[in-house]
Amino acid sequence: MRYAVPDIPAGQWRESELEVEKSRFIAWLCHAPDTAAFDTLLAAARRTHPTASHHCSAFIAGPPGEQAAIGFSDDGEPGGTAGRPMFQVLAGAGLGQVGCVVTRYFGGTKLGTGGLARAYAQAVARALEGLPRREVVERTPLQLQVDFAGEAEARAWLAGHAIPVTDADYGADGVLLTVGWPRDTDVDLASLEARLRGRVRYLEPTRR
Repeated sequence: MRYAVPDIPAGQWRESELEVEKSRFIAWLCHAPDTAAFDTLLAAARRTHPTASHHCSAFIAGPPGEQAAIGFSDDGEPGGTAGRPMFQVLAGAGLGQVGCVVTRYFGGTKLGTGGLARAYAQAVARALEGLPRREVVERTPLQLQVDFAGEAEARAWLAGHAIPVTDADYGADGVLLTVGWPRDTDVDLASLEARLRGRVRYLEPTRR
């Protein structure tokens, strides 16, 4: 599976602000490959704005459509008016590994449940505008056995196909290369076998 994630360094975030009826909505967006990254963002928002009325949140700490490592919170706003609308915007963007906090300073005018839901959703949508993104490719470990003479050729072929070598085990008969094969691509080593004149052996991938 291939999907987009925020291209934001670990420990950093993207901020934007929206004002609705004198209430300030400050959106914080981060790359959240795990729930710990989201927790760091939420802690930073609370530390930076300790007097804010609410710190509502939503995250998807996995690929789009993730069902386990997800969450959202209204943080004291009426039920369903903040966290869920925020989560729906994130999910609708097709992003994975993303976390968001919207900090609200109450401006004195009540927005009603519908107004709150729209404001929180709009705050997240604004934060997503122009968001730098990069692609994540889910991979399966696969092992290739080659002789010493064929290692350089094998590595060059793998690099040319954007397949990373994650480990190399050197033995008496050659090298066992562990590579990250894209899960959405069938294993096809025909051109590598031709380049090495058959001096390559494919071992079944380790299942996770």
